[in-house]
Amino acid sequence: MRRDPVELEIFKNLFHSIAEEMGAALRRTAFSPNIKERRDYSCAVFDGAGEVIAMGDHMPVHLGSMPMSVRAAIAACDMEPGDVVMLNDPFRGGTHLPDITLVAPVHLRRRRPFGRLRAGSRPRRAANRPDFYVASRAHHADVGGAHPGSMGLCREIYQEGFRIPPVKIMRAGAMERDVLALLLNNVRTPEEREGDLGAQIAACHTGAERLREVCGRYGTERTEQAAQELLGYSEELMRAFLLRVPPGKYRAQDFLDNDGISDKPVKLAVTLSVVPQQSRGRSRPRHTVTVDFTGSDPQVEGSVNAVEAITYSACFYVFRCLLAEDVPATAGLMRPIRVIAPEGTIVNARPPAAVAGGNVETSQRIVDVLLRALAEAIPDKIPAAASGTMNNLTIGGVDPRTGKPFAYYETIAGGMGARPTKPGVSGVHTHMTNSLNTPAEALEYAYPLRVRRYSLRLGSGGSGKHQGGAGIIREIEVLTDCEVTLLADRRTRGPWGLAGGEAAAPGKASVIRNDGSVEQVPGKFSTRLQKGEHIRIESPGGGGWGVCEPGNQQSSLDTRGKKR
Repeated sequence: MRRDPVELEIFKNLFHSIAEEMGAALRRTAFSPNIKERRDYSCAVFDGAGEVIAMGDHMPVHLGSMPMSVRAAIAACDMEPGDVVMLNDPFRGGTHLPDITLVAPVHLRRRRPFGRLRAGSRPRRAANRPDFYVASRAHHADVGGAHPGSMGLCREIYQEGFRIPPVKIMRAGAMERDVLALLLNNVRTPEEREGDLGAQIAACHTGAERLREVCGRYGTERTEQAAQELLGYSEELMRAFLLRVPPGKYRAQDFLDNDGISDKPVKLAVTLSVVPQQSRGRSRPRHTVTVDFTGSDPQVEGSVNAVEAITYSACFYVFRCLLAEDVPATAGLMRPIRVIAPEGTIVNARPPAAVAGGNVETSQRIVDVLLRALAEAIPDKIPAAASGTMNNLTIGGVDPRTGKPFAYYETIAGGMGARPTKPGVSGVHTHMTNSLNTPAEALEYAYPLRVRRYSLRLGSGGSGKHQGGAGIIREIEVLTDCEVTLLADRRTRGPWGLAGGEAAAPGKASVIRNDGSVEQVPGKFSTRLQKGEHIRIESPGGGGWGVCEPGNQQSSLDTRGKKR
């Protein structure tokens, strides 16, 4: 049956609008600044087989990996109307423990009870399964563990926080109070956690209601058929793009500074194999591109290990970025692409590895190494390296205003890499993070902290025909005794340039003590600050692109909007 392009476009936007409205509901009802201000959350819509059919314009590191969590929830739990499954286990499709995912079924027709699937098995096409699923994922500012914020320098996952397998937090529309109590008794900020979980439940409810409205208007079978057509359409668009990539093998490697425990650099290596394909006919291969991370270092003792879901998510993001903006972000995009991530390596760690930094730091380096390999194949489409780190800062202690524990978490932006046709953007979150900053007013209202400086780090972008974007300087004073943890990278190697462009300045951090002394600190550290002391983060810039010719370099702007 011939696909109706008008109807396909309508359903594409309907499904996308549902995911976007879910995100809006989550943001507006959340308790924590990390969600309502920084927007550290993601929402998506799935078909009855657990294949993603629409994503909100949210966090790439969440979205590409969320389907694995949904599949784990489907495999572990029989989901009836009114149920909501909760999980954060990185080894079951999660990213790291602070990212809690809620999965809700959408039943549109009466169904008989059905049997549980084996863990890891593909959901069966049975007449008794839900018609769709909706999911919301949010980064909770604390989920217990040894360090406030649950992002410390740990050696195993058990130190990082409360690990949740797929369990029902709601059953038949009623909260499972014992499950909720178990979680809230293992975190430092239970009221905030309960409020944010409630916001996630509201987001899932919103998504389910909108799907019912769409199916009520167009019919369930027609809506399900449109979802399947979107998957096929996305696959065709990806294959059409890959036809323009020259066949061959393209290799690259990059490094993390260290794992936070030792000073040894951690290597990530990738080989992209692009095979020739026919534009028409049945002879085309199932996989046009193989992304092989063989040669990457074994998993490490520190917390920068990435799980398989993170590696897959980074690959999804990179190849999605190569397509036009209006291409539907569905599971179909990855059908022509095979990802090989050897078990027990830095890109597919196994339990009990610590993984908090794999989600936020190693994911960025996976993107960097993929772009570096693609620059050999399609140099006119690939930018220089961005800052390459999320600069994860957590501060925790007891708020003297309330006498209760608090946990502040934020990622600090950096410079975007310059592009083949224009300079990079300064002071922006790039690649696997799509969050915002916490405004100074919101931060100072919610926590016993004070923002002392917040500015662009001028001159930190790499020079070239097109200049890399500048990083950021953010300095925070603590107004009570606190534990501070930084989890960052790109401190020994600045983000690389392309096509003759120069590398950007690496990041750095320092602690200003009450006696006026300044201590330079590494990218991964934890310390105690006394009331009145400061932590200053200077994030990396972006790499430059192209050889700098005299009088031809595009000038960057200073903080007042004037050319330097």
